[in-house]
Amino acid sequence: MSLSPPAPSPAPAPPPTLDLHRLKEPVEQVLNSFLGQKAASTTDEGRLPNLAEPLQDFLAAGGKRIRPVLAMVGWHAAGATGNPRTAHHLAASLELFHAFALIHDDVMDRSTTRRGQPTVHCAQADQYEQRPPGAMSRRLAGTSADRFGEGAAILIGDLALVWSDELLHAGHPTADQLAHVLPLLDEMRTEVTLGQYLDLAHTGYASPDVETALTVIRYKTAKYTVERPLHLGAALTGADQTLLEALSAYAIPLGEAFQLRDDLLGVFGDPALTGKPAMDDLREGKATVLIALTLQRARRAQADQLRLFLGCRTLTEDQADAVRRIVVATDADRTVNHMITERHRKALAALDRAPVDPAAANALRRLADQAVRRTA
Repeated sequence: MSLSPPAPSPAPAPPPTLDLHRLKEPVEQVLNSFLGQKAASTTDEGRLPNLAEPLQDFLAAGGKRIRPVLAMVGWHAAGATGNPRTAHHLAASLELFHAFALIHDDVMDRSTTRRGQPTVHCAQADQYEQRPPGAMSRRLAGTSADRFGEGAAILIGDLALVWSDELLHAGHPTADQLAHVLPLLDEMRTEVTLGQYLDLAHTGYASPDVETALTVIRYKTAKYTVERPLHLGAALTGADQTLLEALSAYAIPLGEAFQLRDDLLGVFGDPALTGKPAMDDLREGKATVLIALTLQRARRAQADQLRLFLGCRTLTEDQADAVRRIVVATDADRTVNHMITERHRKALAALDRAPVDPAAANALRRLADQAVRRTA
């Protein structure tokens, strides 16, 4: 008598997941529709400028849409209750606020390229330079195209900030949702402004102060890029403090890892992938963790050479290569990679303990992997 083999065990069900691309699509539609309406609503018989157009061009040039996606994941993490349209408008408003921040950041840093395209102030300066003189007017001597471009970019950035509020309210959040969201939004805006100021204040000062560099990235990036978008999405559902703290435990180390990777790409990245010159951070003299560690460990001659080149607006590729060799010689790049790995591990460990929806947790794991392994 032969015994038939036991029936195979059923295959385990695949873990629940969120399609990150599909989360992004409706947010992109909201952004495009909103700016399209703004572009079409120029009044006074065409005498007012169409400043929606440079914003449309800026957004169309690319961008990872990290903050909108994280806001949507935060919404799902807390149960995804309420009107999805409200969540889409909140997420889209974060991208418009980010456009404001980047446009102003490029003016402060005097950057010429963003996402592989001329920065807004450079594009505006070019348009001013090419403007034909009017029949009844002549450009005044001493009027600078660069000065016009910077002023115009500041105004376009301001408009993006104003419209980000309008876009949030266009999603018709309830009074209860606004009561949860607006305090967090205020905190996010304050934090990123303080972080940006701290970054500006230390740019051009070559320092071995790692803790200050970490403070900058905590406020300018970790809280702004990861923590607050997650909080804001979750707040739409009325998430309690326990969930918000759990999301913070994941977000802060991951946000720091994200910026540490960005610092490495700013020195060693491929401009064809990053969309900006690999020498920008060096020419600006950014006070990054990477540079602070290098200065801590460099021999005196190396440190002197590093300080000579950092912040040099005319830095050549050969000089940038000399900086890279010093960074590698001090092992600072490997240390930063180790810091990224440790923060990635800490974020995932916090996520394992977090009381979040399983599909959202899987999405956050994928986002964490992408953030630390990216090349752009």
